[in-house]
Parts: sequence; C-alpha cells; structure tokens
Amino acid sequence: MSAEASEPLKGRPEEGEEGGERIASQGLAKSLTLFNGVSIIVGCIIGSGIFVSPTGVQEKAGSVGLSLFVWVSCGIFAAIGAYCYAELGTLIKKSGGDYAYIMEAFGPFLAFLRLWIEAMVVRPCTAAIVAITFAIYMMRPFYPDCDPPPGMVQLLAALLLLLLTAVNAMSVKLATFIQDFFTVAKVFALVLIILTGAVLLCTGEPMYRESFENVWEGTSKDFKTASLAFYSGLFAYQGWNYLNFIVEELQNPKRNLPLAIAISCTAVTVIYTLTNIALYTAISPDEMLASPAVAVLFANKLYGPFAFVMPIFVACSTIGSANGVIFTSSRLFYVGAREGHMPMVLTMINKNTRTPLTAVVFTGFLSLCYLLLSDDIFKLINYIQISYWLAIGMAIAALFYLRRKMPDAPRPIKVNLIWPIIFFIGCCALVIVPILGSPKDTAIGLLIMLTGVPVYFIFIAWKTKPAFINKTSDAITRLCQKLMMVVDDTKEE
Repeated sequence: MSAEASEPLKGRPEEGEEGGERIASQGLAKSLTLFNGVSIIVGCIIGSGIFVSPTGVQEKAGSVGLSLFVWVSCGIFAAIGAYCYAELGTLIKKSGGDYAYIMEAFGPFLAFLRLWIEAMVVRPCTAAIVAITFAIYMMRPFYPDCDPPPGMVQLLAALLLLLLTAVNAMSVKLATFIQDFFTVAKVFALVLIILTGAVLLCTGEPMYRESFENVWEGTSKDFKTASLAFYSGLFAYQGWNYLNFIVEELQNPKRNLPLAIAISCTAVTVIYTLTNIALYTAISPDEMLASPAVAVLFANKLYGPFAFVMPIFVACSTIGSANGVIFTSSRLFYVGAREGHMPMVLTMINKNTRTPLTAVVFTGFLSLCYLLLSDDIFKLINYIQISYWLAIGMAIAALFYLRRKMPDAPRPIKVNLIWPIIFFIGCCALVIVPILGSPKDTAIGLLIMLTGVPVYFIFIAWKTKPAFINKTSDAITRLCQKLMMVVDDTKEE
C-alpha cells in the first residue's frame, strides 16, 4: 500500500467552498458555556453515590456527628483538588485532564498508564454501573415487592447506554441539553429531601430530632475503620475533575473553568450535607444501616402513595451521570489518539456533527461489554481505586514540577502551594491506607494498571513494527472514516 493510499482521509473542501478551509482543522467546537460547565461537574458528581453512600459513611463513622463531619470534609477535600486542577487546566489548555498534565510533566509512558486505566477500565465500568443503577430504580415502581424478571435490568441498562451513545454521537448541544435537564432534575430530588427535612425539624415533633440529641454517640474508636468512611464519601464526590477533560470545548476557559469549579463544588457540598441532615430527621442510624437505598426508605416513610417519585428521581440522576461519563470519556479517547496513544481513528471528527464520533461509539461499545460482566464490575471498581488516587496524586505532583520547569509561564490562576501540599498528602494517605487494610485487593489493582505496560511498549514505543500491522491499521482507519464520515483533525492541508 502506497503512502498516499494509506494516508487517512483529510476532509478536503469541495471546489468553491467558501474560505477554502478544511473543516477538520477547526477541531472541537467551543460550545460549552459556564452553565454547561457547572451542570457537567454537578451532573457527574451527583449520581447514584449520594443515594447509597450515606449507609457506607454511617457504617464506618458510627455516629451522626462524625458522619456529617465526613461529608463536609470530603466536599472540602474535593474542592481543594478542583482548585489545584484549575491552575493546571488554565496553564495547559488541553482536554484530557490529568492525562494531559502528566504527559506535559513526566512524559508519555506514565501518561499512557493513566490513560489506559481511566479510559479502558474506570470510565466504561462506571458508565455500566450507573446504567445498571438506573435500570434497577426504574423497575422498582413496577416490581415493588419482588425482583424484576431475569435479564430485564441488563436490557434496560443496555438501552440507556445505546441511547446516550447515540445522543453524544449526534450533537454536542443535545448532549449538553440532556446534561443540563437531568442535572436540574437530580438537584430537585435532593432539594425535595432537604425541604422535607426542614419542615420536619420545624414542626417541633421530638421524634424527628432523636438522631441529633447525641450526635457523637457510637463514634468509631478504630481510626482505620473511621478513615474508611472517607472512601464512601469521596465516592459520592467523584467527578469534580471531569470538566478538565473537555476544557478545549469550554468557552473562555480562563474565566469559566475556575468559576464552574467553585460554583459546583460549593453547591454540591452544601446540598450533600443538608441532604444527610434531612435524611437523619426521618431515618435513624440503625435504619440507615439496614437500607442501602436510603432515599427510597425516606420516601416510603413520608410520601405515602407518592413515594414512587423518588426512584424516578434517582433514575434521572443516573441518566445525567451516565451521560456525563460518556461525554467526557469520548473526549479522553480523542485526546489520547491525538497524542498517538490510541488508534488515530479515535481522533477523527464527523464533518456534520462536529463530534468525535468514533470515540463516542467506542466508549459506548466498551460500556456495553462491561455491562455483560456486571457481576464482576463492582469488585473491579474496588480494585482500581488505588490507581485512581495514585493518578490524581501524580497530577498534583505535575503541578509542583511545572512550577519549577515553567516558572514564568502565564498562570491565570496560581494557587498558594499550601493547598496542593495538603491535597497531595491526602492522596498519599488514600493510597497507603488500602495497602495496609486490603493488600490483596491493592495488589490486584496495581496489576490491572500495569497491564498497560506491554501494550505501551508493543504498540506505541516499538517503532519498527512489521509492515502488515501498519497496513491493517490503515485499512481499519479508512473503513471507519467511510462508515462514519469522519476526517482527520490533526493534520493541516
């Protein structure tokens, strides 16, 4: 195959096309406003976590007081991390989040390992789990006293993934509209719980204040057990750094990125804390431990025949989360392909929709694959938690390194070093604690991350691969271009 024949299609303009400018050179459109940015962060953070994590936090904390302290502390910790990421995001104005930052600071190998674990395992697994949660809660009103028929949950979850993949493939505006709409819906569900709790506290009924009579009663005396409460809390806050993955599509990122982060993290922390206070008005700590679906229990106790609305609101919450994961994950594939760490076809953009169509489809495909292995996904997510916090810690280490390497680079946001130091110490603790508490799961998590090592050296670092491998790759690339009408966005005419 000649060099000309094997070169990806570049989307040359038709004769007489105004401007004579190749569409692929425009890249991803800057279509995300400040409100879109806020809704993406809030939409990704507020998923199924707040509806199930209160049980885990209460179990490990042991008391209402320590539980509420954990929720506030986790919010502050996430906000500090997001503040540090704001400096990185405005210094390195590339999509990809910590992958781009690690690439800039430490080179392609460590960046690829981060990309591998995030793009190939964490994100698609998360999308599949959220879709399963959606299906379970959507079926709850129809099967209140029994389990739905076998396969029904997986089928409904697969339909959701297919629908959201199609939406993200067709239009960025439609995807962001869905994100905005369901973000409002999920916030409304939490506000409903908060207002209900406020009314109960204001009625003066003693039964609604029992949980607050001695808030520190039952506090766990075991530091290791109490520290595990932070894992459940931080799980509910995951998503605080997702906007950094799509900063190239954000309008005026110097202004809107830090604003979106500040608004989102503050709002989520306040909402989460007030939600937990409201839950304790109607649910005792013992009842919370007995029911992982605390929002449903809350509705069943207080809303009577209208209790069915809560599973629907939780389902809306998961739709927003799944959409946010697919939207940002496809951009991660896009950036990885642009850096040569993923197949080039994943960096190509549809000429009509201006979306990274192949990356979106591949993200949806991986999520569906993990959906078929749903029984093992939850253990897999537990295994990779250490990799997640190790990568976050590496991104903060990149901030220190870039301060030294690029001291005079323009930084619209320059954080006081005390904040990244605090956050880095916290990340180290989140890596060390599971090593001490669950060495077997930690070892499995590290092995999953290291599976990317042979992939990197065989498919990326090895520059003298046999010709048939390159020819096969070229043929697949051109086939995908023709099927999906995508063009190479990385080469100029």
